[in-house]
Amino acid sequence: MLLSSLIYVPLAGMLLVMLLPKDNHKLIRWTALIVSLIPMVTSFWLTYDYFINHAASSAMAYVEGPFNWIPTLNVQYYLGVDGISVPMLFLTGLLSTISLLASFNIKVRVKEYFAFFLLLETGMMGVFAALDFFLFYVFWEIMLVPMYFLIGIWGGPRKEYAAIKFFLYTLFGSIFMLVAILVLYFTSEPHTLNMLTLIQTAPTLSHALQMTCFIFFFIAFAIKVPVWPFHTWLPDAHVQAPTAVSVILAGVLLKMGTYAMLRISWPMFPYALRELSFWIAVLGVIGIIYGALVSIAQKDLKKLVAYSSVSHMGFCMLSLAAFSSVTAIAGCIFQMVSHGLITGALFLLVGVLYDRAHTREIAAFGGLGVKLPVYTGLMVMFGMASLGLPGMSGFVSEFMIFVGSFMVLNKVLVGVAVLGVVLGATYILRMVQNVFLGEFDLARWGNLTDIGKRELVTVIPLAILTLAVGIYPKPLEFLMSATLQNLVNLMAR
Repeated sequence: MLLSSLIYVPLAGMLLVMLLPKDNHKLIRWTALIVSLIPMVTSFWLTYDYFINHAASSAMAYVEGPFNWIPTLNVQYYLGVDGISVPMLFLTGLLSTISLLASFNIKVRVKEYFAFFLLLETGMMGVFAALDFFLFYVFWEIMLVPMYFLIGIWGGPRKEYAAIKFFLYTLFGSIFMLVAILVLYFTSEPHTLNMLTLIQTAPTLSHALQMTCFIFFFIAFAIKVPVWPFHTWLPDAHVQAPTAVSVILAGVLLKMGTYAMLRISWPMFPYALRELSFWIAVLGVIGIIYGALVSIAQKDLKKLVAYSSVSHMGFCMLSLAAFSSVTAIAGCIFQMVSHGLITGALFLLVGVLYDRAHTREIAAFGGLGVKLPVYTGLMVMFGMASLGLPGMSGFVSEFMIFVGSFMVLNKVLVGVAVLGVVLGATYILRMVQNVFLGEFDLARWGNLTDIGKRELVTVIPLAILTLAVGIYPKPLEFLMSATLQNLVNLMAR
């Protein structure tokens, strides 16, 4: 029942929050935070126990089921985790609690905000633990509703536009996923929605069906990543969303696309993957370069971080195209974890500055390092981590991706992708120079205060983990190594 507790404790917390008096904001905030601590601590313990007792095997651990849920359709309640889902559950538990703590400054419709946030956590946990397609699809869609309202009610000036755009893009992708699931269901004998069974049987499908299902799944997951040219919903959603929602969007929701590719379409359709891998790599490289170039052009601090996500997730797509290399796939997981930590922290820090200055315009600042030394130190640290400075998690992930991809992909393509690192350094160093160095405008920003204790509590754990993974990546590599070897073997069929 360990995995079920991860999923349903936040759901129970949502119901509890809904029963509290709506005017008692303090009670609502602390109730939601304390409830979210339970799945966070559970996910930490699960990661530790998996590392000690299960990491050496590629078999699913902490399995619940399969139990018959809807017997007439052979739908099962089936949960389990392995070396690719455990890090994602860890990240979800950590970032959910940090985001709820960062949301204590929400003053409008507080009860609804925290209730929606806990429902969102239920959906995220469910996606990373589900092993039945029906269950997976339910959790995938559950996330859509709270995220729509969190952006649409508590967002910025163009919140309705951003929320509707996010909803329509994701729903459009979900339709393709549903069609692919139905094709797999009706072509399996006996009809089943069990992911592990379909991974074994789907490669026997005809070439046309494999290609169709692979492309349909790819569209659904690529929108979530987001892969160029499906990325246009992301900057709008990020810029309009409240700070904590941006953290979850970047830290967890984008990872669902790459996670679903590794869990479902990559091992399930190896022939289609081989035929289309070059074009997947091309899309990844376009995302890397395009995202970085657009980041250089940004004048808004939050938009800069948002477009950098397009570039960094492009590295994941490049490594996924190099599916025959364990090093590249490991680099993908490292990048997912690293990007969640670094970009989550950057959004938190941008939110800290916006709360004080009420602007995110890069040109409006200058010399803030004199006035806000602690804030500046943290922002520069995470900026360096984002551009891939050695000793930080970003360097480890990008290095593994380049080494693994260079061995199996087109050398020119990988060479072009490396330019993304140079361009990344350009927009990060430009931001640091314009915001923190130079002459300080005392008349305008003399009243700014440095980062507070509550804000430090949200950022420091991410800083520690960013350094820990960058300095000693071995534990994370061991956690996933057996699973990834098995995954590469499945894709090599």
